[in-house]
Amino acid sequence: MNTSAFILFLAIVALTLIITYYAAKKTNSTSEFYTAGGGLTGWQNGWAIAGDYMSAASFLGIAGTIALSGFDGFFYSIGFLVAYLVVLYLVAEPLRNLGKYTMADMIAARFNDKKIRGIAALNTITISIFYMIAQLVGAGSLIKLLLGLDYMTSVLIVGALMTVYVVFGGMRATSWVQITKAVLLMGGTFIVSLIVLAKFHFSITEMFEQMRTATPLKDSFLNPGNKYKVPLDTLSLNLALVLGTAGLPHILTRFFTVKDAPTARSSVVHATWLIGIFYIMTIFLGFGAAAFVGYDNIVAADKGGNMAAPLLAKALGGDLFFAFISAVAFATILAVVTGLVLAAASAFARDFYTHILRRGSATEKEQMNVARWASVGVAIVSIVLSLFAQKLNVAFLVSVAFAIAASANLPVILFTIFWKRFNTTGAVVGMLTGLISALILVILSPSVWNPEPGKAILVGQALFPYANPGIISIPLGFIGALIGTWLSRPSDAAKYEEILVKAHTGLKL
Repeated sequence: MNTSAFILFLAIVALTLIITYYAAKKTNSTSEFYTAGGGLTGWQNGWAIAGDYMSAASFLGIAGTIALSGFDGFFYSIGFLVAYLVVLYLVAEPLRNLGKYTMADMIAARFNDKKIRGIAALNTITISIFYMIAQLVGAGSLIKLLLGLDYMTSVLIVGALMTVYVVFGGMRATSWVQITKAVLLMGGTFIVSLIVLAKFHFSITEMFEQMRTATPLKDSFLNPGNKYKVPLDTLSLNLALVLGTAGLPHILTRFFTVKDAPTARSSVVHATWLIGIFYIMTIFLGFGAAAFVGYDNIVAADKGGNMAAPLLAKALGGDLFFAFISAVAFATILAVVTGLVLAAASAFARDFYTHILRRGSATEKEQMNVARWASVGVAIVSIVLSLFAQKLNVAFLVSVAFAIAASANLPVILFTIFWKRFNTTGAVVGMLTGLISALILVILSPSVWNPEPGKAILVGQALFPYANPGIISIPLGFIGALIGTWLSRPSDAAKYEEILVKAHTGLKL
């Protein structure tokens, strides 16, 4: 066991529990539990969004993918960053103006139908669980490497902690845990990047030149095609990354934690700057790991390459720096899984229980109790599923969640705001088509099936050729919404006019 790492882990846990303790004192209403009472400022919510978004996939997964596959790993960095332009220009302000606590609230502002709320809640829970599996896989690998605990025990520890944060602290605790984590992650990544750059005499040109011979890939390390050899597979991944953020429930709910739409837009601007700087630094993490840790050592520690960044810290600064960066990675995972659990639990409690089962008559106390029990349920399901995904790269797992979000949620969000004829049937068909097609294609993909034992979850030939389903499932989500709308009666034109004004101005008509 690494003693320094253990002490720093305890310090991170203690700090986040203190934050949760003070937040719990103020969490006495559904508004506080779901959205921190809408009291966050633009910069606070921007840092919290960045903390939510810069996940284990970003810190651990991207660094590992770049180190092992070169340029192809940087597709993740580009896609995650560009995605915020879609959020900024198309989604953030209308969502804040139309919604209240969850994504389903925004759609229900135009189509007040139980089926829509139920399916939107199902989408939210599914996406959150996929995203959470990635974080738990990263956590399991990290704690196993540092503290010598087995993978299952490591996952259970993180699962227990994330449940505590949500059950007692709600969105206020979640937000401040994310802000704290974002500060630690940006600081830690900057230090590592600076040391890596110093190793190359602060010359970007020298760094790229040396990388031509630093890995087994030689010159091809800097070229695309090492991981994604089929161009359509690359396109599929990037479609999911660029369009998926605008449909991620745990990101969308963050826009309800501020007082108005201008503050929501300000949040996105702050977050985009932070996220942009961070993803530029992932180049130094990946290149540094490839050059100073080595392919064989990275794969020996974790087949998915998820431990590349902590191992780089050890190579550059010894055990203490290794412990610090690992503790930062642990804080990263804790913050993100907390947001995911809260998004899924809120969807279940507000959309499914309150509006479908209780037909809008549930008291605030009932809603909060249901949300807390739902947090426990979501955590248990995610922990069980993550036990089967230990060998997968966490960046890949997150890209699947992005594909589901882009396929099932984004078409309905955009059509709700911008298409006059769009109706309830179109919303239901679009969400179900996107969700089901994405899940089926993932199950049939090479990421689940591989002829060689140990390369994937199951042994066999994949029926779908691409690792990411986005290139098929995203168009199907839009087509499903179009066909469902055209084959049924148009929506109320007057209601659409009201929604259009409200979405872009925030006026209550």
